[in-house]
Amino acid sequence: MLLQRVARTRPGRVATRPILRTQVRNISPASGSSTASGSSKATRSIVIASAVSASCLWWLLTTRDEVPRLGISPAEHLVVEPGPSEEEVTRMLSKEAYSFRVGGVAGVSRYDGTQLAANDPCEDRFTHGRFPSPLGDGNEWMAWGVFDGHAGWQTADLLTKQLLSFVRRCLGQVRPTATARGGVADEVVQHAIKTGFVELDDAILKTAADVAQSEEPLQNKVKKLALAYAGSCALLSVYDPATSTLHVACTGDSRAVLGRKGDDGKWQAIPLSVDQTGDNEDEAARLSKEHPGEEDIIKGGRVLGMMVSRAFGDCRWKWPLELQRDFVRRFYGTAPLTPKYDFQTPPYLTAEPVVTSTKIDPSKPSFLIMATDGMWYTVSNQQAVDLVGKWVDVQAAVGGGASNTPGPTYGPFDFSHFWKGVNWKFAEERITVQDKNVAVHLVRNAIGGNHHELVAGRLAFTAPSARRVRDDMTVQVVLFNTRV
Repeated sequence: MLLQRVARTRPGRVATRPILRTQVRNISPASGSSTASGSSKATRSIVIASAVSASCLWWLLTTRDEVPRLGISPAEHLVVEPGPSEEEVTRMLSKEAYSFRVGGVAGVSRYDGTQLAANDPCEDRFTHGRFPSPLGDGNEWMAWGVFDGHAGWQTADLLTKQLLSFVRRCLGQVRPTATARGGVADEVVQHAIKTGFVELDDAILKTAADVAQSEEPLQNKVKKLALAYAGSCALLSVYDPATSTLHVACTGDSRAVLGRKGDDGKWQAIPLSVDQTGDNEDEAARLSKEHPGEEDIIKGGRVLGMMVSRAFGDCRWKWPLELQRDFVRRFYGTAPLTPKYDFQTPPYLTAEPVVTSTKIDPSKPSFLIMATDGMWYTVSNQQAVDLVGKWVDVQAAVGGGASNTPGPTYGPFDFSHFWKGVNWKFAEERITVQDKNVAVHLVRNAIGGNHHELVAGRLAFTAPSARRVRDDMTVQVVLFNTRV
């Protein structure tokens, strides 16, 4: 009975009883021997006892009490973690930071970058590095890119992985021109970059539309459709050291600015891109020309509700209504813009970038600032250039360290002070130079500088409420002909 009880305590271990019975039968002596009979009984008892003991030991060892033990705090006290300290602020701003000194690419000294998320997951993405010259001249080019996603991170993530590949393939198809003295004219490079952008966006939309009609499983269709329903701006810079030319391609409202030191010693801000939004008069004129008679395309600086006038993905602004309605039924796609907006002749958005080409003077220090719109909400072009210029000057003076100048003392603060004279944007009196990474330096000063309570208060918000006080920020700074 004991053996039966033990066997029943472990349901599913069906081998226990048959094995024991087999062992007992194997040691049973021939019938008719009394001595053997006594010995047999004793041996059988030992075997059974050993087997039962082993089973019980196994049961005890495999049924340890692993239930978590809860800590009980006093009921009268509410335990809440405090907001970020000064050290924690620096860790948060520097969490995604990187810095590289560059060798072997004439003109490029170093570049820094960082990212501060407001969304979870962050919808911004970035890329950076060197790649073989697409012109086959044996040089290496450099590339930097920031991608500001919206309605999801999926499109921005794809751009990080594939945009440069599309652009490089198109650049590899250009040929030297006589007007460029054996090189490639800037206009030819610009056209190739534009082609790469447009071809990638076409591929995103076509892949999503085609897969919907394919025999692929539903989960694959949903994944590929997500790339088209989400959207992203793109800001990509490529540098050709053979000609000291910086080509900047902008789709959307991320922004690139060049800082160049003038003969008077002051840093000058030179815009390399222009925000493509409904507030841009050139963009409004372009859309009016492409969609004659549609007077309600732009309202309140938005294109049928969208802030930007150029973007990747965003199929609701590009696909015909019939296709969108079909995908709503079949794949729970996002509802079309109608009837809220007068949607007549798509596409209303394009991924074609505006491309500029700028010569980098090898005899003067300069730098490139690239950032998503989250930073540009609070700083102007000149303010950003002044901040980086000040950082460069301080690094040169202190040998790569940080300034130890103590900041001012502020009184108690809350966000109502923004309506009492405190500037919610960048303020010169709050400038601080305390970071070894210039991109981190830019972000810190963009959200409050030396005013710790303002900076920490903004960082104390987590997604989704963080969007009330800041947006995702992705920043890259490239130093040309500069020793720091």
